[in-house]
Amino acid sequence: MQQTALNLIVIGVFLMTMTSLLGGIFQLSPFVPAGITAAVMAFATVDTFNWQGRGMTLFLDLFTPAEQRQRILHHEAGHFLAGYLLSIPITGYSLTPWEAIKQGQTGQGGVSFDLDSVEASLKNPQQMNLLLERLSTTLMAGIAAETNLYGKALGGANDRDQLRQLLAKLGISVASYQQREQWALLQAKNLLDRHQDAYQDLVTAMAARAPLEECYRLLKPDPSERSA
Repeated sequence: MQQTALNLIVIGVFLMTMTSLLGGIFQLSPFVPAGITAAVMAFATVDTFNWQGRGMTLFLDLFTPAEQRQRILHHEAGHFLAGYLLSIPITGYSLTPWEAIKQGQTGQGGVSFDLDSVEASLKNPQQMNLLLERLSTTLMAGIAAETNLYGKALGGANDRDQLRQLLAKLGISVASYQQREQWALLQAKNLLDRHQDAYQDLVTAMAARAPLEECYRLLKPDPSERSA
């Protein structure tokens, strides 16, 4: 079962419990908690099978604290800057689930890359290692950015999953996953450290929801990295 559906069920059980406990005080009909529970369960079913959990994602986003939104902003700016510097094509970005949905994406949003062109290049043995290093560093750059600012990263589970899926697709040994992940994380941290001014400018631009083209223009004066 999807996590969003589980969240809805937990909310439904909580509401049912609270209305049952308070029913005697406020003289609520016993049908009220039952009705609330049925409504929540129905929404969970529709959300899971018809909307792929996007309804619950939007609902939970309403309660996202300001600090968490800042974490997301800095996390995604790390991805964006690393992708730009390492020549991973960027197709757009979103910082909230609603922005992601409007752009035809699913999930929480984030920086979107043209992975089809990257994967096509990975089929070339002469370019595979270099492109894998660049893509690995870009995927770990969000965690690196968040760690640089806050001391640790709360996000990044999906980034790690994407990296491991990429390594699996290329037939790389599972035993080396952690080592490669740590290497990419270190490379991403070093990359962001060398381009702090560009990173801060990008954070400001993304916070203002600057168009993709404007973000690119903002970063053009910064020298591009051509290797991880």
